[in-house]
Amino acid sequence: MWKLIKRSAEIVVLAVIAALIFKTFFFEAFRIPTGSMENTLIAGDFLLVNKLVFGPSTPKYIPFSDKEIPSIKFPSIRKPKIDDIIVFEFPGKQNELFTGRQSNYIKRCIGVPGDTIEIVNKNLLVNGSLVSLPETGKLLENDFSPRGIEDTRIFPKHKNWNEDNYGPVFVPGKDIELEITYKNIDQYKKIINLENDDFVVSVSGKKVFINGSETDKYRFKQDYYFVLGDNRDDSYDSRFWGFVPENKIVGEALLIYWSWDANIPISSISQLFSSIRWDRILQLIN
Repeated sequence: MWKLIKRSAEIVVLAVIAALIFKTFFFEAFRIPTGSMENTLIAGDFLLVNKLVFGPSTPKYIPFSDKEIPSIKFPSIRKPKIDDIIVFEFPGKQNELFTGRQSNYIKRCIGVPGDTIEIVNKNLLVNGSLVSLPETGKLLENDFSPRGIEDTRIFPKHKNWNEDNYGPVFVPGKDIELEITYKNIDQYKKIINLENDDFVVSVSGKKVFINGSETDKYRFKQDYYFVLGDNRDDSYDSRFWGFVPENKIVGEALLIYWSWDANIPISSISQLFSSIRWDRILQLIN
């Protein structure tokens, strides 16, 4: 009897270990909670996320707590590229440095290191070239906020930008040395502080200081990405909080393995079946 109990316990432990390894290094489930990626992804879609492609990481937090622990990031198969739909740990609000555990977000990558991003009357320009809204993307309104009308929610502040007329902004990357001035420092202050684990950036008049030393250049230590939601008028994305650091990227959205409409009340078997979006199940994501 005891041998049977011991054997069963061993099987359970091994199964748990195998599941943790699979979740940590290969694939993880993710649920779409909002409409920010409509109609590419819609609320109630359940996804598999490929963690291997961008380099998996060991856990960053003690299980069931917000206590951060040292983490190791393994080599990636490739870097994120334009049009990838990526899952990432929310990097925090503007000028927020120590955020603790954050929710995972999902957006479309529209800017990689070295790119210049601009939005003109809701039209996206990458390096000066027009980039069409994805076929499954969405605009709620045809009207737009004119250039020069500041939205105080927009990153960075004091630029007179809004979500319809934004930028231009340069996406930094590892070993890129960028000229830093009092005019552009607000675009990069947050990530420079993050790279130095402290509030090291200060401005006095027209002079910029890092760690107390006046400077006009900064060389970045990792790659960054600019992301937008496919539902451009209803997405909390890089326009509002800035760049996604490479070390915050979890993986690439791969497959919808389940989908259901949570707005349909379920009080019978027939309602349960009618809430399932059968046409979305096992749909590859692109």
